[in-house]
Amino acid sequence: MGSDRGSPDRVSRKPNFGTSGVLAAVSNAVQQADGSTITLKYHEPPEARKPPSKDDWRLFVFKGEDALDTIPLSARSCWLVGREVAIVDMPAEHPSISKQHAVIQFRYIEKRNEFGDRVGRVKPYLIDLESANGTFLNGNKVAESRYIELRDKDVIKFGHSTREYVLMLAPKG
Repeated sequence: MGSDRGSPDRVSRKPNFGTSGVLAAVSNAVQQADGSTITLKYHEPPEARKPPSKDDWRLFVFKGEDALDTIPLSARSCWLVGREVAIVDMPAEHPSISKQHAVIQFRYIEKRNEFGDRVGRVKPYLIDLESANGTFLNGNKVAESRYIELRDKDVIKFGHSTREYVLMLAPKG
């Protein structure tokens, strides 16, 4: 009786320890009261930080000339915008807005100054989560899945909604 060693039918496979995404999919899921799960499209990056208390960032919500709401952004590092009210931080009801549409993320970014010293600041960024109808910054559609730095007085629109979100840094005083 011969051995299987030289048999061409038997293929030796080494274990694959590469990332399969299965663990991430499980950890990205939020369990609902009815037993269903919602998979989160976004996770905060390691550089996520709450803005310092001296930086009072606010989002003013307008529909036409009418100011509808003011959202103080300094309380947290991440704001998920969308229609999935069970998980979003800023619900948006317009049908052109995706369930998980976009995120305003505060990130600590470090640079070197002219003396070679490290100087870091927490700044707001916008990222579109591959939404169906896009996210617009100052009238221009932003690229999907890329952080765009936000500045004082920037105007954000989600999908085809007529609401405008104006980002403002309150003056120090």
